[in-house]
Amino acid sequence: MPSVKNPNGPSKNRLMARAAKARQQGQKRSAAGLNEKTHRISKADATRGAKPGLLPTSGPNRALSSKARRKLDRKLGYAMQRKMKAEGEVEMKDVDTSEEKTSKATTNEEMAVDTDSIS
Repeated sequence: MPSVKNPNGPSKNRLMARAAKARQQGQKRSAAGLNEKTHRISKADATRGAKPGLLPTSGPNRALSSKARRKLDRKLGYAMQRKMKAEGEVEMKDVDTSEEKTSKATTNEEMAVDTDSIS
């Protein structure tokens, strides 16, 4: 409401009409939400701007940005690793390189044998 000296504010009639219209729209919106069983949006989320198909812009159910989603995925992954370590599960790691060394040695010996048999 503007100060008394400022004559450029809305009249009392306009203020009351605006409030009545907002009240009517709120009643219609809540009645539509009760009739439609498919959309279960909490009152708190509705006040934050949530509508069917749109998430609220703040609060716990807000849409996460892609950066925040990546960070959350990373944190969840670390939490899973901690949980697995506490339970005693071990992640699969690469095969030991000692087996690869022995296989290389056998191939070298076979090649030597092949060259000996040729000459």
